[in-house]
Amino acid sequence: MSSIYSYRKDLELVDIRSFEEIFSYEKEGTVVLYSFMSFDLEAVVDELKKLKKSGYMVVAGGPHATAMPQQLLNLGFDYVFVGDGEENIRKFIDGKFPENRIYDGITKRVVLSDYPPFCPEKSLYMPIEITRGCPFSCGYCQTPRLAGKLVRHRPIEQIVEYSKIGVENNRKIARFISPNSFGYGSKNGVTPNPEAVDTLLYNLKKVGVEEIYFGTFPSDVRPESVNEEILKVIKKYVNNKYIVIGAQSGSERVLEMIKRGHNLEEIERALSLLKEYDFIPRVDFIFGFPFETDEDIEKTFEFIKKIVNKYKAKVHAHTFMPLPGTPLANIGPGVLTKKHYKFLGLLTSQGYLDGYWLKQEQLARRVADVNSSSPI
Repeated sequence: MSSIYSYRKDLELVDIRSFEEIFSYEKEGTVVLYSFMSFDLEAVVDELKKLKKSGYMVVAGGPHATAMPQQLLNLGFDYVFVGDGEENIRKFIDGKFPENRIYDGITKRVVLSDYPPFCPEKSLYMPIEITRGCPFSCGYCQTPRLAGKLVRHRPIEQIVEYSKIGVENNRKIARFISPNSFGYGSKNGVTPNPEAVDTLLYNLKKVGVEEIYFGTFPSDVRPESVNEEILKVIKKYVNNKYIVIGAQSGSERVLEMIKRGHNLEEIERALSLLKEYDFIPRVDFIFGFPFETDEDIEKTFEFIKKIVNKYKAKVHAHTFMPLPGTPLANIGPGVLTKKHYKFLGLLTSQGYLDGYWLKQEQLARRVADVNSSSPI
């Protein structure tokens, strides 16, 4: 296990809360770092222009940078980081600049244990990323493009070591980042490893963590990873009553088209087990795929009504966004019909639905504009 890493003492890391605060720092020796989603591009570009006009060096990383690095260079960013950034940010600090101004964190992925999961020096303690990478190829998702398809788990010893630091600083709640928390410690990221999860959660309690939230956002669960063994383990330790399950559609045809990798039967099997172990399922659905037919929409509505009545599920609604770099990037924004508004509104009024689906419908149009043009 690696020792706790400390960044260079001659550097000051500042978490900016207000854009105007940046200008209180001298442009010489100051680097402004952005990590952002595609729907934030317009706002970021507006800030970028002001920063460059004032002479600041500006670099970018994160989902949009990984999907469209050349676009960001054309817009005026000095350097762009794609994929894993931990090793490359050190190269940048040491003055090792690539000729094409793009730091490649995709070809060579990092080992998570070589880097800290958070920055205690800046009082940032959670959530802890326990797994990076996703073996699936869901057509709407940037995760396997940003983090790779090879699943990498952070060692239990390191998670516990840093959680202990949090406890010592009165941070006694544990939350996690994972594309599939029930796959932690597994070889394929899907089949649960109950022993590894038990060891992790037991040791977190042992060092003084008082509340553990596992299988909740941002550590959702795939339906095929739900089994009795893993539920028996987490039931002993967790404080959350909800488990977040990704379903995405109630139409088998749509599930196949988005390459989700599971069917409706697997979703129901997972929900049945969650109910048996007294967990409330919170189920993610994506609405407004441009290729959905009326039949697909009705099947999804009927499936939702079924799982609400049979398993007491809550629905977390999303509107499809055509994120850059994904297979579905160029099919257009998600569009909700009158049927969607009526059905989702009814579920909301009955207390069975939440989510930012209305806001995401607006963001979807913004993302589609990003895909169709490269503003310079």
